[in-house]
Amino acid sequence: MTLPSELPDRVIIEQVTPEIDGGRFPIKRCTGDEVVVQAVIHTYSTDPISAVLRYRFSKDGSWTEIPLKSLNAGLDLWEGRFVVDRPGSYEYTLAAWVDPGQSTTYRCLPLVVEPERARFGAWYELFPRSAGPDPSRSATFREAEARLPEISRMGFDVLYLPPVHPIGTSFRKGPNNSPVARPEDPGCPWAIGSGAGGHRAIEPGLGTLEDFGHFVNAAQAAGLEIALDLAFQCSPDHPYVREHPEWFKRRPDGSIRCAENPPNKFEDIYPLNFECADWLSLWQELLEVTLFWIQRGVHLFRVDNPHTKTFHFWEWFIREVHERHPDVIFLAEAFTRPRVMHYLSKCGFSQSYTYFIWRTTKYELTHYFQELTQSDVKEYLRPNLFVNTPDVLHTFLQTGGRPAFQIRLILAATLAASYGIYGPPFELGEWRTFPWTEDYADSEKYQIRSWEWDRHGNIKDLIALVNRIRRENPALHFNANLSFHPVKNESLLVYGKITPDRSNRLLIVVNLDPHRMQSGVVTVPVQEWGLPEHYEVHDLLSDRRFLWHGAYNFVQLDPQLMPAHIFRIR
Repeated sequence: MTLPSELPDRVIIEQVTPEIDGGRFPIKRCTGDEVVVQAVIHTYSTDPISAVLRYRFSKDGSWTEIPLKSLNAGLDLWEGRFVVDRPGSYEYTLAAWVDPGQSTTYRCLPLVVEPERARFGAWYELFPRSAGPDPSRSATFREAEARLPEISRMGFDVLYLPPVHPIGTSFRKGPNNSPVARPEDPGCPWAIGSGAGGHRAIEPGLGTLEDFGHFVNAAQAAGLEIALDLAFQCSPDHPYVREHPEWFKRRPDGSIRCAENPPNKFEDIYPLNFECADWLSLWQELLEVTLFWIQRGVHLFRVDNPHTKTFHFWEWFIREVHERHPDVIFLAEAFTRPRVMHYLSKCGFSQSYTYFIWRTTKYELTHYFQELTQSDVKEYLRPNLFVNTPDVLHTFLQTGGRPAFQIRLILAATLAASYGIYGPPFELGEWRTFPWTEDYADSEKYQIRSWEWDRHGNIKDLIALVNRIRRENPALHFNANLSFHPVKNESLLVYGKITPDRSNRLLIVVNLDPHRMQSGVVTVPVQEWGLPEHYEVHDLLSDRRFLWHGAYNFVQLDPQLMPAHIFRIR
């Protein structure tokens, strides 16, 4: 029997939260957030334990030390808190001892801090080429600037643009994804690259790099941040195909493979091979492309199909960008398997698309959002609830009429701190699709659309009101404070959000049935929220006030009038 070379630690530190995969990946916070760290700390002796929480900004900084407090002596549960005040990389650890000369130190855990926009914001997706006065040609950036005041009036924070680069002509798709394009057809923006350039260039129909810079400045003046699409793929006409053919995937006969999503083939798009023999040069080039746009005032990126590229690339790529620009935000557009979406978030994506589009029932919404906000998923995946995309118009919106669009808007804008719409189809109530599909008819992906911007029945005023409510109520700026409350009606969803100091308490009731009036008795968490026996509720949507009594109160919602209440409880 061999004895230990030294005495083991007298104090045990275990069950540390938050901690992702043993410290392999960082937890995420935003500037101004409080980080709450808990751990089980105990010893075999009856001697008193001393414990501290240590944290620092970057590995080169000095440690700040905070005494831990015992929350429950019987369960040996301890807690410490600190506030992060700037974007960048942090780390934190715990130390505990009975004898100061023999302390136990826990492993260092990583923490990434990003701007508040990484958690809270309203996104609006716009094809700038359809935002002009002449439907027979692409609008220019200068012409598209005319739409900025209206988008700002609706209360959006971020204007997201699909790819703005030159579009290839080889195998160009026509209207409705037709395999044959006419000479006047503009092609799909995701088929990037032509004789006019690649990922560093602007589609000539939109203008020049100077015009793009003018558009970015005009958006900022209107209170909008620009988000660009990062689509790391090429058309057959992209300069990369000629200059770096080794960067692409090949068929057995040596020809370059086009993109496929069986049963669909995209002959106009060549995927890059992120594990090719010359992968180092490819990765560096894509990093330089991103830095190119950051230098031109873009600090938000929606990343197209990240789940089809190697995870290691994203981990390296995002880290490299953040070392230079810690305020840059990346949104992962990955409608794929849950574990893959989660892993991409762990690799560094600031936000992620979700399954919200396909969650329409009370059961689906409740269980899905409990997973997103009440499990350890909340430490690394920030949801961005897009209600529609150019690729997806759910049956609920196809068949539910105007109330369906109102329902999905209010759900998205209040269940999560970040949400988005693809407009103008959403605010105009566009419901036409190919039969038995989620694909828009006459999709803007393949043609220029002429929109009747103020079409009768639009919900632009409701969008503006909901976004104002979001800005004025800090309880809606967070995700982990979401709670669901009982009501005996499967068509009514009741949930609440409250700030830690209880100064902002919201109870939201949504009729999930776009066709019929629904009613029920909702349960208010009176004791948990510190409410008196009688209290006022103010419906922020209708501006009506009601006096409620106790925990149980009746509500009735007619979707033809307004399918929801957003009650602020005073």
